[in-house]
Amino acid sequence: MSSLLTRVKLKQIEQSIEKGQRLDQRTLSDYRDFKIEQGVIEKAEGSARILLGKTEILVGVKIETGKPFPDTPDNGVLTVNAELVPLASAKFEPGPPGEQAIELARIVDRGIRESGAIDTAKLCIASGKKVFVVFVDIYVLNHDGNLIDAAALAAVSALINAKMPNYEIVDDKIVIKQGYTPLQMKDHPVTVTIGKINDKLLVDPGLVEEEVMDSRISMAFTEDGNVCAVQKGGAGYFTLEQIIEATKLAQSTVESLRKKLKW
Repeated sequence: MSSLLTRVKLKQIEQSIEKGQRLDQRTLSDYRDFKIEQGVIEKAEGSARILLGKTEILVGVKIETGKPFPDTPDNGVLTVNAELVPLASAKFEPGPPGEQAIELARIVDRGIRESGAIDTAKLCIASGKKVFVVFVDIYVLNHDGNLIDAAALAAVSALINAKMPNYEIVDDKIVIKQGYTPLQMKDHPVTVTIGKINDKLLVDPGLVEEEVMDSRISMAFTEDGNVCAVQKGGAGYFTLEQIIEATKLAQSTVESLRKKLKW
């Protein structure tokens, strides 16, 4: 946005927020309606598509065999990647992942990893030699704000939908058998992002709000309500009191979201 347009839009948002309402008629604590579809990619081991307002994200899961990391020889591998498809926003350009795509993938990865959502020990085939590698690929198809929450919800939904190939070891070789079994998961983390505009905290910032907000904080919560991952973004800051307020706001939002999720 141009500096003039930014100032005008910021003034409109400020005036609206002072009244406890946003330009899209939501209150500061309102989350946009969302819809999640699972199993939308036929050839993927798991997949999901989410519509959060007008933000649209597609996630595919592929499961292949590979080598474990040297420091975790008995655990499988999780790899999360994100692609900001150019048709999703005029600001997205083709080519290698930029900072925004890398950050998005890392935040989603951290929520899944730190919650212990995937039982990586179950992905081990032969200690130190062969494990299953779970690839989570995020594709942003339309950007209307809060890519972090949308991508995180879609990623977990795709993992819940994922199937593991049946196999057996014959003469030290992996033989893939017919049929599949669900990917074993131990938790279903939910991530909520809080934006800050002139010391006002708001849930699920839309695109126009992201363009003028001071900063944001994203928190991933386990099923038992514990915070397992936190990421702060933007040039602004949060005071200790605002972090406590944001945590309470995020936690109550997660509780509300879990009631709507069909996990």
